[in-house]
Amino acid sequence: MKQSASMPSAIALLRHWQRLTRDSTRIASSQRAMGKGPLMQFEMAFPQPLSEKYRPKHIAEFVGLDKPKRIAAKLAANPYPSAWLFVGPSGTGKTTLALSIAAEMPAELHHIPAKECTLETVQDVCRQCHYSPRQPENWQPVRFHLVLVDEADQMSYPAQLAFLSKLDATAFPPNTIFIFTCNATESLEKRFLSRCRTIEFSSYGMASEIVGLLTAIWDKETNSPNERPNFQRIAKDSCNNVRDALMSLEVEIMAAA
Repeated sequence: MKQSASMPSAIALLRHWQRLTRDSTRIASSQRAMGKGPLMQFEMAFPQPLSEKYRPKHIAEFVGLDKPKRIAAKLAANPYPSAWLFVGPSGTGKTTLALSIAAEMPAELHHIPAKECTLETVQDVCRQCHYSPRQPENWQPVRFHLVLVDEADQMSYPAQLAFLSKLDATAFPPNTIFIFTCNATESLEKRFLSRCRTIEFSSYGMASEIVGLLTAIWDKETNSPNERPNFQRIAKDSCNNVRDALMSLEVEIMAAA
């Protein structure tokens, strides 16, 4: 009887270890995007899209986003069990800022794309959050789990209902932070929204900082030819979307004499 009683615990631990191993590639990929990981030295030897090469590695490096950066810095420094909703247009840094928080805490990251956010995934991830958090690449203990759900407005309805119960105070996983990102909130239940602290991401007023970023990258990536592109126009045409602006700049750099 003692052996059979211990079996569920052993199986659960084995599954947890397998999940950490399976996710290590995804986590390492996210961390390499933040400028970490052992493969960074090889990746830098090959051309990268500017949006990846100049992706912010630390919270303080983000363009604009003064209020979200202040909140993120305080959360990373003094984390506590909570749920957050990052709302704003595409390309404003919602996912990257969440990854920065996980890296600076640090936390065990559970990154769930919206298309994979099913009822079964929610139940599985929340179950994993009851184990002591660790970093998959080195098994070192950390204080918190961070569950990141991208494009949460696209997750399945059963998944959203499952989060309603998990985000309730009586069922909240221990030492866990949830961060959801979305472009709009119309498809999200009011009950779900009421359980999250909402942070608005906006590109308003970022033009001058984007121009400064584009100028610095141009000077670094080229021999500074006389015919410089109109950085103000690039920022305006991209509607202050940093990712779009960097892709436009990439074209200009490749076309430079």
